[in-house]
Amino acid sequence: MKGLFTAILSILAFTYTHSQIIIQDSEGSLSERWQIKKDSIKRFKIEAYKPVYFLVANYTTDINNFPTSDNPLNSVEEPSDFSDTELKFQLSFKTRAVRNLFGNKIGGDVWVGYTQSSRWQLYSANISRPFRETNYEPELMLVFPTPYKILGLNGVLAGIGINHQSNGRSNPLSRSWNRIILQFGWENPSWSFVLRPWWRLPEDAVEDNNPGIENYVGRTEFLAAFSKGRHDISILGKHSLRDGNENRGSIRLDYAFKILGQLQIHAQVFHGYGESLIDYNHSQTTFGIGLSLLQWR
Repeated sequence: MKGLFTAILSILAFTYTHSQIIIQDSEGSLSERWQIKKDSIKRFKIEAYKPVYFLVANYTTDINNFPTSDNPLNSVEEPSDFSDTELKFQLSFKTRAVRNLFGNKIGGDVWVGYTQSSRWQLYSANISRPFRETNYEPELMLVFPTPYKILGLNGVLAGIGINHQSNGRSNPLSRSWNRIILQFGWENPSWSFVLRPWWRLPEDAVEDNNPGIENYVGRTEFLAAFSKGRHDISILGKHSLRDGNENRGSIRLDYAFKILGQLQIHAQVFHGYGESLIDYNHSQTTFGIGLSLLQWR
């Protein structure tokens, strides 16, 4: 039990330290997060990217004890005995590696990003509290400023990048894919909006851990984030852009309330496919509560 509490405190300490590094100069709007309006020439400085949170309890209506895939090599033969309540946390950061790749007039900043999210069966003492799933997501992004206005919103950025996401496991539990992702962002004083359509890079059938993942997780996502006073609210929706039997996707709602400095009480609700990579073709609804240090804006 002492080792268990030590592990929890270690994660909390790492999360806090990681976030304190990127909170400074990273608060505020979408344009500030991507240094669109700054003349700074600094490179390789750690900046905020996606939310950083620690959900002490994350409950699912349908735990995935029998992961399957259309690739026979990636379907388990015996079910697991996971609990429907686990601990979930996410860490995320980015850094600018190149500024104004195409000169001062055109611009073009090269960013490197990394996001990691884990699901820990902390309350499953009967199976020695394993990590059920951890997803690793490095990205390389080319971002341009877009100074225009539309429908009362300021155009902030447009970009293109390459994204890899995997769970670092061996068959039959291995899951991974690679994408080319476009990115467009808009904002006003209280709202940020980001649209990210993508194209999956094809793989040989025998090496494809999750055939048709884009028909479940989706081919695009849209983020709407609101911040005012102590309140931060965001909605993240993904969709397959197909109809009929392939009309699938997900929606996630996050709410955070500041209680002390950047420390927030955080609640999260998710419904649909792809809550994690191992669950890419598994539909569920989850409810989580915990703490956070960074939001989308």
